[in-house]
Amino acid sequence: MSRPGRSLIARLVAVALIGAAVAVSAAETEDNKLPRSTLFVGIDTSGSFRAAYDDALAFVAHYLYGHLHELGGLAKPRDLFVTAIGGKDNSEPKSFHPIHEFNNKDVGQIETDLRKWFPPTDTLTDFNVFFEKVASTVKDRNLVLAPITVMVVSDGVPDVRSGAIKSGSPASYQQINLSPLDYLSKSVTVRLVYASPKVGDNWRKLVKRDRVRFWAVEHDVMRGWRAQMKPETGLPNQDRFWKWVRDNVDYRVRRGV
Repeated sequence: MSRPGRSLIARLVAVALIGAAVAVSAAETEDNKLPRSTLFVGIDTSGSFRAAYDDALAFVAHYLYGHLHELGGLAKPRDLFVTAIGGKDNSEPKSFHPIHEFNNKDVGQIETDLRKWFPPTDTLTDFNVFFEKVASTVKDRNLVLAPITVMVVSDGVPDVRSGAIKSGSPASYQQINLSPLDYLSKSVTVRLVYASPKVGDNWRKLVKRDRVRFWAVEHDVMRGWRAQMKPETGLPNQDRFWKWVRDNVDYRVRRGV
């Protein structure tokens, strides 16, 4: 083979190798990206949560804004739905506010909307209605392929429908039904924030679950979120706060925990 022919083959081989390296790099970058999950947030609007309600809504507004704008390494959800957990009567479903209602709003506007949509005026906390509505929304919108996070913003104490069961007793926690969430996706995580350590432990030990992963962040820990904020610093530069969110609220839960 002539020298020009060998030179041409060498150049073609080099181009092919470069192309393959670029493809592998792109694939690795794609694999290392945080998964685009579906995020559901349920806010307790019953009287029992009134003491933590103001702090919780301020936090949720920051949390949603941070995720929507991918601040501090937070992942932007593919879909987002926010609703109330509560009602005047048993089995009272609530409207889910979709991601479109939060786009192009700042933290203050998001918090104002949350307070308008979810006033703390309900008499009952019905977790089961919330979980059933999450499941039906996932199925109706064909969201089963994405990881699913269900954030429960509540003191976590279940109201019971039967007068034979005392509120806060082990039997009352056993009435909480996570089974509608079990097989919605390969990864379903329930995060309970603003509950006491005892309530979080009751959820972990007494609420039956199969595939659902569970994580609880106690009220005393959640109250510390404001201390992570630097004065006179814009949200994109609140690195310490966003790291606190990742390490505490968005902690990646292993299966079986």
